[in-house]
Amino acid sequence: STPDIQVKELEKRASGQAFELILSPRSKESVPDFPLSPPKKKDLSLEEIQKKLEAAEERRKSHEAEVLKQLAEKREHEKEVLQKAIEENNNFSKMAEEKLTHKMEANKENREAQMAAKLERLREKVGQAQQRIQRPCG
Repeated sequence: STPDIQVKELEKRASGQAFELILSPRSKESVPDFPLSPPKKKDLSLEEIQKKLEAAEERRKSHEAEVLKQLAEKREHEKEVLQKAIEENNNFSKMAEEKLTHKMEANKENREAQMAAKLERLREKVGQAQQRIQRPCG
């Protein structure tokens, strides 16, 4: 043990041992490792106080400008995202409309082709019927 600390064994137990540490009083010659009171602040001149206030104001303005810049960037990003969503929605609507128009045109062409085929078959039947009428039976 060091000269400043004494270790005194109190008693032994099943759970372990108990000790008492005795610290010897500090000698007057020894210097404490740390100051007991904070160092005295020197009196600041009015000019130094003014400089500190100006520096603090500059930091505040700089921080405010940074916050405003970030807010502007965020708003710009939100605006871009919204614009992109609107464009995608318009593109989707345009594509859906084109697809529907194409499908309707295809249906119309198909229907016209079916009608033309039916009309042609009807003309053939009418022609056959007229031939039967003009030919004498039997």
